[in-house]
Amino acid sequence: MTADTAAYPVTPRNRVKRMHERVSYDRAAVHAVLDAAMLCHVAYVIDGQPYATPTLFWRREDTLYWHGSSASRMLRHLKAGTPACLTVAHLDGLVLARSGFNHSANYRSAMCFGTARLIEDADEKIEAMRDVVDRFYPGRSALLRPITQQEAKATTIIAMEIEEAAAKVRAKGVGDDEADFDLPVWAGVIPVTTVIGAVETCPRLVAGVEPPEGLSIFAENGRLDDALLAGQRLYEDG
Repeated sequence: MTADTAAYPVTPRNRVKRMHERVSYDRAAVHAVLDAAMLCHVAYVIDGQPYATPTLFWRREDTLYWHGSSASRMLRHLKAGTPACLTVAHLDGLVLARSGFNHSANYRSAMCFGTARLIEDADEKIEAMRDVVDRFYPGRSALLRPITQQEAKATTIIAMEIEEAAAKVRAKGVGDDEADFDLPVWAGVIPVTTVIGAVETCPRLVAGVEPPEGLSIFAENGRLDDALLAGQRLYEDG
């Protein structure tokens, strides 16, 4: 896979089986869903038992990263290099139809497949620990005290190159059967967004310290997904 490839390859592993009109294998479409999120679920199998673990993640080109405690069962298992599936989903609307069968939801989702590996190089690991801060809070790692050896030792970083992926999106109105449109039943879409609230300053903040410019993307009453997309662009430019 090269950075200028327009789409991920379509294989039995990522080929969508139904609702083909909603799917895209285009890299830009997949990345747009990933970059609008902080939280993902990583699925894997240990000794025949499936697990799906929620975790924070970030993307650098075609590589996905996530981190956690060195004592984590997931991370201890994935460090040897194992197949994994990382998924992200956004709920954008509740779709109420005139029949139970046609109720739906507007959403954006992405499913990514690859082989997870442990980052073992000490410098690469420290860089990744800075990246997880700067990805979401542009320029913030330069303002913080240095990462200690104990913190680095207690943290495991996993990387996974995206080998195959698919994005699936529903963004439309009610899809009722033609015969149901005359029924006296309310139908429509209730939009859903995650909205940023007012900042809650730490009560022990040193006097005179103001929020850094990098946090301006998190404007009160703004959308979280828009802020995260803006943060990703700054992260890539940096």
